[in-house]
Amino acid sequence: MRKKTKDLNMPIGKLRRVKDFLPTPEELVTVEKTVKVTIVLKKKSVEFFKHKAEQYHTKYQKMIRELLDKYAMQYS
Repeated sequence: MRKKTKDLNMPIGKLRRVKDFLPTPEELVTVEKTVKVTIVLKKKSVEFFKHKAEQYHTKYQKMIRELLDKYAMQYS
């Protein structure tokens, strides 16, 4: 008797359609005006963001910018 090998690329179980939740390419291209500013931050805060950015393989300035954007959106 020959043993069947499983094809790991084949789906397991019953298939079902999932809702398309990905944004369209047009929604991914956000062109917003930016303004370059100089800001003085506490050393402790910058060290925190640098440490977290290293953990998540991103830039600390980007994390700070995202935080400020989310804060502004919350209170707008």
